[in-house]
Amino acid sequence: MFAFDNQYVRLPERFWRKVAPTVVKAPRVLAVNGPLADLLGVDAAWLASQAGADALSGNVVPAGADPIALAYAGHQFGGFNPQLGDGRAILLGEIVGKDGLRRDVQLKGSGRTPFSRGGDGRAALGPVLREYVVSEAMFALGIPTTRSLAAVETGETVQREVPLPGAVLTRVARSHVRVGTFQFFAARQDREALEALTTHTLELLYPDTAASVTGASESALALLDRAIAAHAYLVARWMGVGFVHGVMNTDNTSLSGETIDYGPCAFLDEYDPAKRFSSIDHQGRYAFGNQPQIALWNLARLAEALLEVIDPVEDVAAEKVTERLDTFASRFNEAYAEVMRAKLGIPTKDETDNALIADLFERLAGSEVDFTLFFRRLCDVAASEVAPSADLNVAELFAHPGAWYDWAPRWRARLAAERAGGGPSDEQRSAAMRAANPAFIPRNHRIEEMIAAARKGDLAPFQRMNLVLARPYVEQPENADLARAPKREERVTATFCGT
Repeated sequence: MFAFDNQYVRLPERFWRKVAPTVVKAPRVLAVNGPLADLLGVDAAWLASQAGADALSGNVVPAGADPIALAYAGHQFGGFNPQLGDGRAILLGEIVGKDGLRRDVQLKGSGRTPFSRGGDGRAALGPVLREYVVSEAMFALGIPTTRSLAAVETGETVQREVPLPGAVLTRVARSHVRVGTFQFFAARQDREALEALTTHTLELLYPDTAASVTGASESALALLDRAIAAHAYLVARWMGVGFVHGVMNTDNTSLSGETIDYGPCAFLDEYDPAKRFSSIDHQGRYAFGNQPQIALWNLARLAEALLEVIDPVEDVAAEKVTERLDTFASRFNEAYAEVMRAKLGIPTKDETDNALIADLFERLAGSEVDFTLFFRRLCDVAASEVAPSADLNVAELFAHPGAWYDWAPRWRARLAAERAGGGPSDEQRSAAMRAANPAFIPRNHRIEEMIAAARKGDLAPFQRMNLVLARPYVEQPENADLARAPKREERVTATFCGT
């Protein structure tokens, strides 16, 4: 069973509300993440049993658990709500894994809480399976993320536009503290809570930094700085795989720098920086290309929440946080350039690289080129200085192939300069690029097909996607259909949060 060691519940009661999960009719385990269970020291076979189903659905509260719903606020699509909180999620407790790291274990879709705001607190099967698949795919891609331990069907229906099968996801995270958690207490002018939350979060997530600072002011500035660095890196990694979060509200911005909340998320098929998927993002606030500036905007809200802790003189505090926020652009640009150089097979820096990359993306957008296929096929081109067939495979992705043939010589010249300077061989370069450019991502149309099949009781597509996406950088010819770009009529244009 779970070896809980709970800390968050030791914070003052205004940080959380005690709540018991709602009992469901007939829980049935749909999936258990064996490697993650092992990391947490939990018996995967027990999780898959009926006793495990009872614990994972909330029917039985495991020994040592202390179920709570967390309080937080947040800006949602730019508008501030002073009280949100876990409306359909319950933190069972925390486990210290075999790697020595503490992680939250949370049931998502486990019934109403004091923060439900009129909602039913439930989750439908589709969003649960989407989060399970996509979060674990992100982990396999090497991107910081919350993870999925298990998915359980409840045996009940939830009412959305139509009745849907209900489910519960067991989510694992380094922390569920968000920018919105700090905003919750700042809105109440609760400095004592802000200081306690700062200390807790810094010691939990960044213990090396916590050990080097003293006092509330230094701790708050250090936490802000670490959060800025974490999100600059995170969003750069998102951009490298064409991931669109879809709902980058401050209550979905984790202080751990993990991707959290896989509601209306999606991946680019054809490259388009203005691409948005969320059905309620009418203005494109959270479009693909806007994600860096939105991350900075969210971090500025964290800075605002910490102003009073940092310095009682507002102008002094504002100057200190501005100095740190101003580092986001350079941190993001550096992380993004590193991601892109790896994708293009260019290990060293050159002042011409930014122009080369920018020109490439203009051409990809102008020809509706599939983002993932382009970079994966580029690995074959890099394997040889002259590769006509590989060139053709890339060129056919372009509505206007001349766009590729015009750009490719400049890229090849950059690779030739690398070789002349003692850089990697063609074979080494291609191998490195294959480790940076996935062959498989959770294709949006395949996710939709998977959900439709699961609603009919067929879990085979869900199980297959998990197996394939666990090895995204490995060629799997037998699963080539999952790497195929959608036909135009198969493209997913809108996604839904599932609440």
